[in-house]
Amino acid sequence: MTDSQTGFDRHMLEALVCPQTQATLRYDAERQELVSKPAGLAFPIRNGIPILLIDEARILD
Repeated sequence: MTDSQTGFDRHMLEALVCPQTQATLRYDAERQELVSKPAGLAFPIRNGIPILLIDEARILD
């Protein structure tokens, strides 16, 4: 299933993991992020492309 606003394919989540912990990621459609709770990071999705760079991630509160 593709998010119609961003073009992000949610099925891609099955293949993506957190680059720091290798944990599965949760898709936050409202913020357009992939969230890794174990790492405490949220990775942005830009133009339908997940940016899985730790330097680009937002630290979770």
